[in-house]
Amino acid sequence: MFGIADYGAFVAAIVIFLAIPGPGNLALITSTGKGGIRGGLAATCGIIAGDQVLMWAAVAGVAALLLAYPAAFRAVQWLGAVYLAWLGGKMLLAKPGSKPVLQIQPRHYFRQAALITLLNPKAIVFYMAFFPLFVDPARHQGLLTFGVMAATIAALTFCYGLAAVLLTHFLAARMRANPLIGRVLQKLAGVFLIGFGVKLAVSR
Repeated sequence: MFGIADYGAFVAAIVIFLAIPGPGNLALITSTGKGGIRGGLAATCGIIAGDQVLMWAAVAGVAALLLAYPAAFRAVQWLGAVYLAWLGGKMLLAKPGSKPVLQIQPRHYFRQAALITLLNPKAIVFYMAFFPLFVDPARHQGLLTFGVMAATIAALTFCYGLAAVLLTHFLAARMRANPLIGRVLQKLAGVFLIGFGVKLAVSR
C-alpha cells in the first residue's frame, strides 16, 4: 500500500508508541484537566504539529546529522531536559489558587505541547529508525510513501488524543468537588515531568 511493506503492523506500532507514558501524554492530560476539552484538543494538535516536524526532519536526515555530531545532539538533549524540568518545577512550587503552569488559553496549550514534543531529540532518532522498517524498497514511491505514513500518524494521534481528552475530562469533572485531589495530581505531574527531564539528560 503506497510503498508501505505492512500497513497493519505500521498502524499497530504507532498505537503502541502513542500509549507509552511520556511527556506528551502528560501534557495532554494536564492540558485537559486545566483547560477542559478545548485545552486538551489544542494540546493534541500541538503534539501532532511537533511530531510532523520531527518526522520530516528525520526523513531529511537531521537525525543522522545529530548522531554524526554528538555535541550538537547533547545540546538539543539538554535543552529538552531543562525545559521539562522547568515545567515540573513550576508545577511543584505552584501555590493553591495560583496561575496554572499551562495557560488557560488554548493557543498556549498548543504551544506548550508542541515544544515538549519538539524538544525530545530521542523522537527524531525514533523516526529515523522506525520508517525504514516499513518501507518496501521495491515499491517505494518517494514522498508519497512518507506522506501517507505522516498522514496516518497524524490521524492516529488525533484519535488517540481525542479519546484521552474525553476520558480525562470525564474523570476531572468528578474530582473538581475535591480541590485537594487536583493539587496532589498537579504535584505528581510536576514530579513526573522532572523525572522525564532527568531521564532525557542522562540517556545516551
